[in-house]
Amino acid sequence: MITVDFRRMNIQPGWKILDIGSGPGRHTAAAYGLERVTAIGADLCHKDLLSARERLENHDMMGWHGGGSWGLSTADITRLPFKDQAFDAVICSEVMEHIPNDRAAAAELVRVAKPGADVVVSVPRFWPEKICWWLAKDYSHANQGHVRIYKKNELIRMLKAQGLEYKGYGYAHGLHSPFWWLKCLVGPTNDQHPAVKLYHRFLVWDIMEKPLFTRFLDRMLNPFMGKSLVLYFRKP
Repeated sequence: MITVDFRRMNIQPGWKILDIGSGPGRHTAAAYGLERVTAIGADLCHKDLLSARERLENHDMMGWHGGGSWGLSTADITRLPFKDQAFDAVICSEVMEHIPNDRAAAAELVRVAKPGADVVVSVPRFWPEKICWWLAKDYSHANQGHVRIYKKNELIRMLKAQGLEYKGYGYAHGLHSPFWWLKCLVGPTNDQHPAVKLYHRFLVWDIMEKPLFTRFLDRMLNPFMGKSLVLYFRKP
């Protein structure tokens, strides 16, 4: 499940890309698939880093890469273990809503980006996320600790205050919002509910098979109910 639209980034062969809060490595692996890119995934969760390593090793085995390289690192987004201006692009997908000191995290994203670098940040979209919080009082704790809900302009202002130039926005995963509302209705940790299991199988099928109808439906739903807000910036 890829949230960031790489076509909106000016990625060039040989770039070094950081995927901070990489989780199991979905964006790290996608970046590794680009021509001669060095893709670095960083996360605090050791279990997720192991999953990311397995995913990337599988990409190596299957030849699903662009001839570049990859690496993984344990990292705290508020104190990144990388030099200033180390990366040609920085991706931070579905992370900021978990971070109490989000301004410190934003400052680190900017610090490690080179001048001219793309910086892309995605968070849960305000109103689908608000419904989740309304339907299940324990949702924010069950969903790995969401500490806030961002409004689009609020997040844009915060990142521009760190010196970034705003390029534009998009929405992603319109088919996923109803899934999370359903989960909240039956209990956000109740993964065994028959309706949740059925919808999850549908989403996995959509991700793996990419049928034209559901891809079209997702694109049509994204402007109205896309689960994720994706913001695109450039470091001057």
